Parts: sequence; C-alpha cells; structure tokens
Amino acid sequence: MNLLTRIAVMLIALTTWTMLAGAAPKAALWDIWEAHDPGSTIVLDHMAWDRFLEHHVRPGSDGINRVAYDEVTAADRKALDGYIDALAAMPVRSFSRAEQQAFWVNLYNALTVRVVLEHYPVASIRDIDISPGFFADGPWGKKLVTVESEELSLDDIEHRILRPIWRDPRIHYAVNCASLGCPNLQPRSMTAENAEAFLEDAARAFINHPRGARIEHGDLRVSSIYDWFEADFGGDDAGVIAHLREYANGELAVGLSDVSRIAGDDYDWRLNSTRAP
Repeated sequence: MNLLTRIAVMLIALTTWTMLAGAAPKAALWDIWEAHDPGSTIVLDHMAWDRFLEHHVRPGSDGINRVAYDEVTAADRKALDGYIDALAAMPVRSFSRAEQQAFWVNLYNALTVRVVLEHYPVASIRDIDISPGFFADGPWGKKLVTVESEELSLDDIEHRILRPIWRDPRIHYAVNCASLGCPNLQPRSMTAENAEAFLEDAARAFINHPRGARIEHGDLRVSSIYDWFEADFGGDDAGVIAHLREYANGELAVGLSDVSRIAGDDYDWRLNSTRAP
C-alpha cells in the first residue's frame, strides 16, 4: 500500500469515526418491554441507591453535580452491586408503567456509575471503550446487565425502552452519562411517586444552566443534546426553542423571546468527578 493509499484509508476511517461519534441512536422500540400491568400494586424499594447518591453526589457551586468516585469504598461498591442485582432479578414487565419508568431510569444511572467505578480513574466516560465494534466509543453498547433473561446495554435502556415507550423529552434530563455537560445526576432516586417533580426539576435546572442553553451576543447556544436528539424536541430549531421557553427563567426567558434559530451547540465530555484524574 503506497503513501497516498494509506492517507486515503486513514481519512476515510477518521471521517467514519467522526460521523459515528457525533451521531445519536434513534428511538427504536424493543417490543417485548412494552408489556406492563396497569393494575400492579408493586412498589419498588430504591433505598440502597438513595443512600449511595446521598453519600457520593456533591452539588457544586457552579450548578453541576459531581460524584466522589474516589471516595467509594469496597462496602459501597458491594451495596451498589447488590442494588443492581436486585433490580435485575425483578419481573419488570409485570410492573405498572410508573414503576417501570423509575426502574429503568435508576438502573441506567446505577449501571453508569458502576461502569465508571470499574475503570476509574478516567478523564472521560468516552475513554471506557468497551462497546463492540471497531469504531465504538464509550461503554454504551456493551451488554452490562441481564433482566428477564435479556442482555441489556445502556443504549438498549435509553433508546429501545425509555425513549420509545414514554416519548417524553424530559427523559434526557433523567438519565446521566457521567459527564460535566450532561444533566445532573440527582442526589435522589426516581420513584413512581416523585417522577413528575423529578423530571420537571431536572429539566428546569439543566435548561437554566449555561451548559443547557445560553444567549451570547444575541445568539442562542445550546447543549449538543438538543442537536443529537432534535427529533425528541420537536424536530427542528423551532421545536427546541419552544421546549426551552417552557422552562426558561429570568434573562434566558427574555433572551429566548427574541431568537428564532440556534446558532451553535457544545458539550463537555469531561468526567463528572469531584477530583480530576
């Protein structure tokens, strides 16, 4: 292979990697998880996850919640594993819809924390390249848990269960990807009872933080979440802006009244750790 051919191959590989890294999976329903029991009275216990969050999630003065990964003890890890194992053993398809939503959100977030802990210290969750595929990035495609005899990845939970079943853009504020640019990992679990307040509070907090949306010199810049998942927020700039206006306060609300397009987006992939590796 001559030099020009090698350069061409490298450029093709780089272009493909860039496209894949910037692309977001589409919501594609895994239909077996549609099953639920509207009459179910089962109420899940998320106390173990609450204890972990209370001890290790630290709200920052900058409005970003960080996780003290370096302070997690062996006993904490054992408790986290026990919580995930307990969820995985549950007959989730026999739950009510409300309990299912809390189940999947908490399982996603607990799995994300565990996968970071298994590879800590890392500068970014994208450095945990355990997903299958040559161009795979991060841990999202790796099968991490088995529920009702089905192996599941983080991508499965978010894009094949949560997004297509609930069709609620606020899901993006509930699941945490362990990055500074991500909506906060809340210091409490989601439950069927608190779900609406959980989602509303998370949406308002993220949108009114500069990493969610901000006006710069009259231009609107937003989190890349609104680009990657634009379809979930109305499908175009107008839909995203309408969503932002629902939750915006103060100067952001005033600024949004005068914009009709999004000027750009960005995202901070650095790990949401209290201590930089």
